[in-house]
Amino acid sequence: MRTPFPAPTPSTIPIANRDEVYPVHRIYAIGRNYADHAKEMGMNPEKGTPLFFTKPATALVETGATIPYPKATEDLHHEVELVAALGPCPDQFTLDNAQGAIYGYAVGIDLTRRDIQWEAKKAGLPWDQAKGFDRSAPITSIHTAENVGHPTQGRIWMDVNGEPRQEGNITQMMWTIPEIIVELDKLYDLRAGDLIFTGTPVGVGPLLPGDAVTGGVEGVDTIALTIAP
Repeated sequence: MRTPFPAPTPSTIPIANRDEVYPVHRIYAIGRNYADHAKEMGMNPEKGTPLFFTKPATALVETGATIPYPKATEDLHHEVELVAALGPCPDQFTLDNAQGAIYGYAVGIDLTRRDIQWEAKKAGLPWDQAKGFDRSAPITSIHTAENVGHPTQGRIWMDVNGEPRQEGNITQMMWTIPEIIVELDKLYDLRAGDLIFTGTPVGVGPLLPGDAVTGGVEGVDTIALTIAP
């Protein structure tokens, strides 16, 4: 079937140590999954009900990139996260089968237009404009679970211009990754190609033009990003 203009190129991410790429379907993320970060955002630090949001595939940026400061914000924030990448999925997820559907892991950054988010929160409005914009999800290559296992502990950190900003351990996640998958499955039809950003530790803060960002998750990878001057 012909199209009136060229179809968008599908989004893909390199797979570490393989001559293959990971085809991206959707990007999901969970909010307030680290208690100390929830507190610094003025939110309830109890586990409660999971809070999910999404990002478009156009949000993806490969590690090492230089990106422009986003439109429509004067308060861009960084949030470093462990990312789970799904492979073929069962018809219904349980805590017993969720881990088996994880193809691999990456390190990502959830860039957030914090000023827009604060205004949306105050008005009781959705966060889409704060979270789901172009180039808002820098990410490393996917490392297969076959190679890195299924991380349940390890340092998660972020520096800006060599100065420490975020510091934590993925053991601090209130919702484990299998629990996140089961909860997402109640809301969406998950499938291979879905990425799940699993939350960020305390220490989020602003980024300015010219800032150099580095971060990582122990045992997975490190990520680098520069905000264009």
